[in-house]
Amino acid sequence: MKGSTYRRCSCRDPKTGKELGTSCPKRNSRNHCTYSIRQELPPREDAGRRSFARGGYSSLKAAQADLDHVRALLGLVEADDPEGIQLVAEMLAEVSGEKLPLPDVEETRRRLKAGRDLVGSLTVAEWLDRWLAGKRIRKSGISRYETDIRVHLKPHIGHRRLDRLRVSHLSEMFTAIADANAELLEQNAQRRAAIEELATIPWKGVENRARRKALKEALDAMPAFRRVTGPATRQHVKATLRASLNDAIGQQIITFNPAAHVEIDPVRKPKALVWTDERVAKWEQTGEKPSPVMVWTPEQTGAFLDFVADDRLYAMWHLIAFRGLRRGEACGQPWSETNLDRHSLTVTGQLVQDGWEVEASEPKTDSGFRVVALDDDTVGVLERHRKHQKAARAEWGSAWVNTGLAFTQEDGSWLHPGKVTDLFERLVAASGLPPIRLHDLRHGAATLMLAADIDIKIVSDTLGHSDTRITRDIYQSVLPHVGKSAAEATAKLVPLQRKAEQEEQDRKAAKKAKQAEKAKAKAKAKKG
Repeated sequence: MKGSTYRRCSCRDPKTGKELGTSCPKRNSRNHCTYSIRQELPPREDAGRRSFARGGYSSLKAAQADLDHVRALLGLVEADDPEGIQLVAEMLAEVSGEKLPLPDVEETRRRLKAGRDLVGSLTVAEWLDRWLAGKRIRKSGISRYETDIRVHLKPHIGHRRLDRLRVSHLSEMFTAIADANAELLEQNAQRRAAIEELATIPWKGVENRARRKALKEALDAMPAFRRVTGPATRQHVKATLRASLNDAIGQQIITFNPAAHVEIDPVRKPKALVWTDERVAKWEQTGEKPSPVMVWTPEQTGAFLDFVADDRLYAMWHLIAFRGLRRGEACGQPWSETNLDRHSLTVTGQLVQDGWEVEASEPKTDSGFRVVALDDDTVGVLERHRKHQKAARAEWGSAWVNTGLAFTQEDGSWLHPGKVTDLFERLVAASGLPPIRLHDLRHGAATLMLAADIDIKIVSDTLGHSDTRITRDIYQSVLPHVGKSAAEATAKLVPLQRKAEQEEQDRKAAKKAKQAEKAKAKAKAKKG
């Protein structure tokens, strides 16, 4: 195929505006003209002609080098490989049209061999859109991925070429997020201070009204309160990017995943603490929870269940408190998978929120599909609940919504998980007990099982954890008497001479005190 280098003058006639070309009087002057190349490319599949053209070279040597480079790329494919010929031709046409750097010959050879795209012009944003469109997971999961992509990934790295994404680019992204967090915290503090100042200004008086007006105008001009991007969200953003880039590697679009190597602050999960008497007393004084994750003692759990004994959803609170079902699992538990004769239920689905909308979904993981054993008391509670539900169904008649679920609204329709949480919080507040979240009832169930010396594997299976290590990591809190028993058992393993001597001294002192008490009583009796 034909190809050549040539000199070109870009001077124009001042009157006509046309290029002077070979008629330029300065054409033969040194360094006046630039060099260009043109290489004919294999025709399109519709027989249309195309070529590679580029100009602006300062020397013939530089122009010839690029022409040789183009020919080397064309020489990568054999004449009997029409598909390869078209791929290389399309690549060179794109490089020429978009004025991109010429691809490396060896890298192009590797891409051809691996069946990958020859021009890595795909941006991160384009790939993320393509990846998200191909995901086949539940709607709430798609929404979470979409939020990560829209709020964080596209604004920071969406413009970058996918094949040129580096660890440093991701480090810069997370640094920018941290900087934005600092700015948000400052703005929130300024707005909070202005609101507090406004609350101190009296309503009466011309001067006070003017101050209030000015402060309100300042508040209107301030940004609204906004949440920062916390450690857990940053980890999720990283996980979203890592998953998408892994799929890009699987499709042989890229060979390296920078998200697997970028370092960000780890998520420090709050420790679960038990509501001891001391912590309850401090909470009553200050209103502050010692930890975001709090667990009731058995006595407190019993007090709550007694308080809500007449609540329509008592059976659900009882089931979560003793068997540790998740909120969505309890809301989505069907009677068809609840076998009271065999004292068990099978978790096969859940109700989840997408925004405020509710949808039915399968358990999140394979370990979420599980059989949960039921004790006699829980079976009795569920039997009474089913009788009450049948009576309600008869009262509603044709208006009853037959969902087949164990726990429903008054008309048989789905419970909204968010409203269930709100109801639980109101019941806890009304009971006067120290506050816990609905999910903390599940923590309490796990703690009770561990305190009862139930094997960790059984506890893990009951909760639907994929690994017993997850159970151990989450439920490190133990009930006070369990910790005391463990401490006493440990102490008894070590014989201490000092301890024995002290016990003997204490015994003698107690005996002496008892004898003195008897002598005193005897003397008093004689005197009387």
